[in-house]
Amino acid sequence: MKYTTVLLMSILLAPITITAQNKVHTLDLELSINIAKEQSYSIRMLSESLKGAEYNLKAATSSFKTHITMDMELPNYSERITSFQDSEGLTYFSDKQLSYSGNLKINQPLPTDGNIFIQSGLYNIDDYDQDEKQLRLSTRFGFTQPIQSLYMYNEIKSEYEKAKTNYDLTGKRLKRNELDIIFQVSRTFYDLHASKERMKIAKKSLDRQKEAFQIAENKFKAGLIREVEALQMEVDLGEARNTYDLSIVNYQSQLNLFKQTLGLPLQDSIVLVSDFKYNPIQVDVKQAVKLGLDNRMELKEKQLELKLAELDIKRVKSHGALSGNINAYYDFIGIDRNDIDISLNKAIKNSWSDLKDRPGNFGISLQLRIPILDWGENKARVKAAQTRINQNLIEIEEETSDIEREIISTVNKLHSSLRRLQLLEQNVKVAEKSFAISQSRFANGDIDTQALALDRARLDNSHISHLEAYISYKMNLADLMRKTFFDFEKGMAVHY
Repeated sequence: MKYTTVLLMSILLAPITITAQNKVHTLDLELSINIAKEQSYSIRMLSESLKGAEYNLKAATSSFKTHITMDMELPNYSERITSFQDSEGLTYFSDKQLSYSGNLKINQPLPTDGNIFIQSGLYNIDDYDQDEKQLRLSTRFGFTQPIQSLYMYNEIKSEYEKAKTNYDLTGKRLKRNELDIIFQVSRTFYDLHASKERMKIAKKSLDRQKEAFQIAENKFKAGLIREVEALQMEVDLGEARNTYDLSIVNYQSQLNLFKQTLGLPLQDSIVLVSDFKYNPIQVDVKQAVKLGLDNRMELKEKQLELKLAELDIKRVKSHGALSGNINAYYDFIGIDRNDIDISLNKAIKNSWSDLKDRPGNFGISLQLRIPILDWGENKARVKAAQTRINQNLIEIEEETSDIEREIISTVNKLHSSLRRLQLLEQNVKVAEKSFAISQSRFANGDIDTQALALDRARLDNSHISHLEAYISYKMNLADLMRKTFFDFEKGMAVHY
């Protein structure tokens, strides 16, 4: 009957077991970081921002290149009634026209904010009431140059500088966000690794306590130790078993947090690939501070704001300064006025002939705008813009000081954690040898249960201290990388 019940239950539960199969992820730290990056909302948003900044930079760069445009009007037909009044009275007559045109313009912007251009076009009107076709060909060579761009605010260069700086800044923000994720995932990864190791330490401690309890129980039965010592061993065994159970609960909780950080289903299984290997790294404080000052996004942002404020004060000053334009042109025009029945090809030939015979037109002008009285408006705006520059300089100074202080502190913590890690490695070896001797002495009756418990606690604490020192060292390295944009383990800069 019992066998039949077990068999029936296994048959009923079999489909559930099959459908409940979930993915098994074998993860090391690097793979965990890549998964977190793919799932990160902020990284995906910043990646799109970086694309937009790249396109804006491309557009700003293209503004220096030659532009060609074609304007066409095909066709423009109109019918209207117009009036004419003279001594004989008011006369009404119709006005029917068909026009079409094409204009090609080649424009080359100049770094001085001006431009030179070539413009060539055709314009034709068919006047049905006058029974007349009018066609005009023209070609113009031109030059324009804003005066204030030569000595004050240059818009084309300013827009390029804004686009370039914004692209660099967005890239820094993206990389800073990635480094923050690396730090966060590293923290969660090593916390999980630590909880796993604590579970192993608790299991080893439980096994050692079971062995010691068995020895104590045998000694008590043989009358070699007192009952109170045997009972104490039983209490210590219960505490070791409770510690192990709590370590399992903590590991499962940390495992779920790790899955949540990576965006993995809680039902999935994870095989953690990690060890206690590390490379002892000595970091030059001056180099670390220099890297931080060169790469930190916060400082770059303040410098960008300062640059924009400097450009803005130039723009504001230009409003109250002498301004104007230099314009020059030279053009050729050919006109043909003929019967409406003439073909377009014939009209173009006639216009071309007229263009070759007609002398060219040219002109040059200097337009000036001279501010005379604005009641101090521009001067006040300039001073207001100057206060923003002063604020940016103060913020840059404060940010520089904060970055230097943070990096120096992190480097000192890194070196301290490395020294502690190397010291605790030796401490673990000594504690293991000491406990092995104590076990042997307890078996021989040279020490009591209390002395053995103290040595066991000392061994457990040495393992936990070594684990904490290792995690502290690795986390200080990750923290230093996000503060300097430099991977000191690999000896390479972190680029975007």
